Amino acid sequence: MPTKKTGSVKKLPIALHIDQTNIDAKASLLDIKKTCAQVRQFGFRGICVNPQWVAAAKGELKDFPAKVICLVDAPIGDSTHEERMQICLTAKANGADELDVVASLPDIKHDRWEDVYKDLEAICKILPTKVIIGSGYLTDKEIALASRLVKQAGAICVKTATAKDPLEERELKEKSWHLEIMRKNAPGLLIKASGNIKDAKEAKAYMRAGADIIGTSNGPKIAAGK
Repeated sequence: MPTKKTGSVKKLPIALHIDQTNIDAKASLLDIKKTCAQVRQFGFRGICVNPQWVAAAKGELKDFPAKVICLVDAPIGDSTHEERMQICLTAKANGADELDVVASLPDIKHDRWEDVYKDLEAICKILPTKVIIGSGYLTDKEIALASRLVKQAGAICVKTATAKDPLEERELKEKSWHLEIMRKNAPGLLIKASGNIKDAKEAKAYMRAGADIIGTSNGPKIAAGK
């Protein structure tokens, strides 16, 4: 499974780059089990779920080498630092392997960069952390600054978006440009593209633009090349 970007990483089957995602607020235990079954069937990199499903996903995948990833503080990262820390600590106790944490978009948009840094630095010490910067809300300059800060805070990855991010409605060219900015400003970090990625054509375009990981609920379709 990909860790750092190398010359050979793009030769791996696309399934190994996919974090299959189920963050539906209406998801049931049966839904989570079905998503875990997809992870097993296609050999996805991991599964990304809301905090309440971390333990269940870990139980379903305890003998399978996929990462259980906890989504933290979607959609805009506006909980208090203490609340965010508690979610992350609980996710670790429940068996999470990684965190997908939304950076505080209110702090970013109001130039409270020191607050963003302190929050993320503490979280990154809990588990390997991928930081969602909400790039659809940001200017190019803010994407660059946020990417640099994520690296400085000790994250393993910088990620574009999560549900409800305006990035979902942007053109593929603009989405790919965001990845290029992230790659330039956070060299050495993994880059995760997400935000309603529907098919294999789109996923491959993101990988050509620099994505190491694809976050999607359409993993089976993409893995099948559709």
